[in-house]
Amino acid sequence: MLALALVVGSCGSAPVAAPDASATGSWDPVAETTNGLTSFARTDGDRLLISTVAGIRDFVAGVNVGPTIPGRQPGEQAIGLEDFRRWFPGIRDMGFRALRVYTIMPPAFYQELRAFNLANPDAPLLLVHGVWIPEERFYETFDLFDSVVVSEFKAEIANAVRVAHGDASLPDRLGHAGGTYDADVSPWLMSWAIGVEWDPFATNASDIANAGRPAYRGEYFENTADASPTEAWLAEMLDHLATLEAGRGVTMPLTFVNWPTTDPLLHPDEPLEREDMVGVDHNHVRPTSLWTGGYYASYHAYPYYPDFQRYEEGIAGFRLSEEEDNYAGYLTKLKDHHAGIPVVVTEFGVPSAMASAHYGPQGRNQGGHNEPDQMRINADLLGTLVEVGLSGGFIFEWTDEWFKFTWNTIDYELPPNRRNLWVNPWTNEAHFGIVATEPGLRQAVVLDGNEREWSENGSQVILESTGSVREVRALKDEGYLYLRIHTNEPDLWLKTPVVIGFDVLAGTSGGLPATDGIYPQSDYATVLDAEDGRLLVRASNDPYAIQYAWKRNYEAVDPADFQEGSDVWNVQRLVVNRPLVVPSTGTSLPAEVIAPGEMVFGTTDPNSSHFDSRSTWSAEGNVIELRIPYQAIGFADPSSLQAYRINADGSVTTETVDRVGITIVVGDEVFETAGYAWEPWQIPAWHERLKAGSEVLAVALIAANSP
Repeated sequence: MLALALVVGSCGSAPVAAPDASATGSWDPVAETTNGLTSFARTDGDRLLISTVAGIRDFVAGVNVGPTIPGRQPGEQAIGLEDFRRWFPGIRDMGFRALRVYTIMPPAFYQELRAFNLANPDAPLLLVHGVWIPEERFYETFDLFDSVVVSEFKAEIANAVRVAHGDASLPDRLGHAGGTYDADVSPWLMSWAIGVEWDPFATNASDIANAGRPAYRGEYFENTADASPTEAWLAEMLDHLATLEAGRGVTMPLTFVNWPTTDPLLHPDEPLEREDMVGVDHNHVRPTSLWTGGYYASYHAYPYYPDFQRYEEGIAGFRLSEEEDNYAGYLTKLKDHHAGIPVVVTEFGVPSAMASAHYGPQGRNQGGHNEPDQMRINADLLGTLVEVGLSGGFIFEWTDEWFKFTWNTIDYELPPNRRNLWVNPWTNEAHFGIVATEPGLRQAVVLDGNEREWSENGSQVILESTGSVREVRALKDEGYLYLRIHTNEPDLWLKTPVVIGFDVLAGTSGGLPATDGIYPQSDYATVLDAEDGRLLVRASNDPYAIQYAWKRNYEAVDPADFQEGSDVWNVQRLVVNRPLVVPSTGTSLPAEVIAPGEMVFGTTDPNSSHFDSRSTWSAEGNVIELRIPYQAIGFADPSSLQAYRINADGSVTTETVDRVGITIVVGDEVFETAGYAWEPWQIPAWHERLKAGSEVLAVALIAANSP
């Protein structure tokens, strides 16, 4: 039975589908003591066991909690008490019974987690805590055994242990949390998961530089004889952590982070050498009999990458419950390799962005999903973890994070240190959250063909006319430029194309598409034709066409198309995979390209059964509404008014834009508007909203977390 709770924050509110806590029984942990060490969690063979008032649990479904909020960088540790006070009830009400953090959080995190758990003994949030390695130094030296890397990481581990036990006072340091830590959350500390996704080049170089190092033999952790130098280093770090916890009389399962790129399996079908150049094997690290909390294998494993998941025998074509499931095939291989120890996927999920960065089998792509599809896929993935027989899974992540970047849009988000001040719906990495962090203090425009909000949302009238277009209004927020076009007759877009031109940069095209050379100043265009909408770019500033089709020979092109003033227009595209060769077969794979410029007609009303979070336009009667992602009109950073220019050599530079020129063409009528300008901003406005379809995920969480 699902109930509705209300999560209210300083930046907004959202209804949360909340399972009845009794559906999964009490998760109040029960500590047990073995050989002088106390814990409520331990491993036994390939199971991770959690002792609770309701009995022993052998699977835990949790969620990752990121280190920041919109407008701030992760190193600023800007999340405050009010954020955690809003998030923790929402996390519980969704049905999660654990959360994971990557590094030492601000003191408010531990204070509020302790207060929340004491107030909710039957549904506390268990904690998996991470510790980051000193990555900058590691990438300078390519040596895990560098004395600074070792000393700094051991110091960070010691600080993290003190923080979790509520007896630390850390100085303020750039990129690190600091302050007084007096909240003891160790009664709910389920596990430590140290380290990062290992860079294959740095890891391989470190192994080569330290070849011949002996296996590590510690009091609580040691290596097998065939351990690599990286695995010996990890055993030493885990032993250091275990020694600190044992000194406090406690134990718990420990692990280090890993991912498919550095998994210990061989992937002969992987097209990219870096994705299979070195392995790090949990099997080569093991606890001694003195560490009664045990040890498990931890992976960040997503269903769309690396590409071996699409081609490898035993993964491709694998069937689970009579359905093809490549992800289940990969997880099964991991589980089989790690027979005898538990396997937990500490990151998994798909994002709900308008665009994608990679195709995945069974349609589980890295983006391009409507919110309900994102939630359904996440629910399916969680069910896969349970069915394959793993011991837990942590969805990535609780909230969207604007500062995130992805490989196929990063070159057009400049300057990069301002990415956190605006949200790019074409950047999939920024949209993994179960909770959307949306631009504006509230939803500025609801795309639904109804203009009720436009008279009071602060929009500007940029055109008044007696022609077929009577009025045009414009508005912006931290994610989009919005237009409302009021027409003289209903359903105008069904009868004749409505063409909108945007002048952003100095330079010319050959005139707007579907016109006779009208508005040659235009750099970008939107063409609405019936329910078909397209976002176009003049070829002479088209990132994909110039940088990939032309300069990398992905497609046959005519260089004359890229001359300024040509009348060639292209739908906006992003590359999601470069040309590859499957090494085991020699099969050549062409580049894979998507077209986020193909607009989605729909509503952005989350309460509508027709809601689609990818919608970019809607129309009804005399009203056309559009929301244009900034990248779709060439902005590299709308907060500082920077637009990108793709130069003839493929390089990217930026220019300041004072005003966006906007012209609308309907048939032989041309409507020159006043254009639209805005002031730069340094602090963004934003609000939170639980994503549509989350009730499907809530049901899956009940099933996963039930005894």
